[in-house]
Amino acid sequence: MAAAAAAEPVTAPGGGGCSPAGGGSVPVLFCFSVFARPSTVPHGAGYELLIQKFLSLYGDQIDMHRKFVVQLFAEEWSQYIDLPKGFLVSERCKVRLVPLQIQMTTLGNLTPSSTVFFCCDMQERFRPAIKYFGDIISVGQRLLQGARLLGIPVIVTEQYPKGLGSTVQEIDLTGAKLVLPKTKFSMVLPEVEAALAEIPGVRSVVLFGVETHVCIQQTALELVGRGLEVHIVADATSSRSMMDRMFALESRRAGKAICFVSTKYHKTYCHYCKQEAIDSVLLALEL
Repeated sequence: MAAAAAAEPVTAPGGGGCSPAGGGSVPVLFCFSVFARPSTVPHGAGYELLIQKFLSLYGDQIDMHRKFVVQLFAEEWSQYIDLPKGFLVSERCKVRLVPLQIQMTTLGNLTPSSTVFFCCDMQERFRPAIKYFGDIISVGQRLLQGARLLGIPVIVTEQYPKGLGSTVQEIDLTGAKLVLPKTKFSMVLPEVEAALAEIPGVRSVVLFGVETHVCIQQTALELVGRGLEVHIVADATSSRSMMDRMFALESRRAGKAICFVSTKYHKTYCHYCKQEAIDSVLLALEL
């Protein structure tokens, strides 16, 4: 890992660490990708010690060939800022390690060992309302079949199952890592974040289900914000309105998510299934 030099002086909360608290250890929350782990550092620790602590906490998940920058959460701005030059830890704070660049040679390539599948709200009550629901069920079946064959973890959510029913029977959830109820749009629940933390080196999420412009979009936004590469399977996601679906996919594609059709997945992995890719009507619709 090549760590970037600390930024030029920036006004940090309380003067870049607030009032000195003397010797001893200071609690620091170390954030990386979707993870957040509390630890301590000596009072007065600077940039190099923070880097060492990141490596000790996340060494098995950090790509040593990439460049990173350390950022500090600034209460004054309610967001992260580049670590001020000469910063020394003097009070409780939150820092994160952020990649400076994406390796274009790997962007868009899926590797089973670093991939998780997210199946979103494929429930019975949505069947009559969602356009081409039968098509996305068929593609979803094939995606999950491939995940089982390749040992890729699968996380499934169900939106308010008491009222909207369980996942449709056609979707085989055998071996799913998690099947969780939810009452918010995003799939990124605390239990999901904990499950991701248990998977070493996770880099990519393959996302499909309903609805494209609501739960799929919100899930993609949160995952991208956590530094994960999101692959939305266009012919395995739909909405009540094709207009909503189209604009949601366009928006996510502009927002750094990767939108692709399942034929790409088949060419990459599904030779293991010994079956042809599904010819869905959604493939003919403009993305």
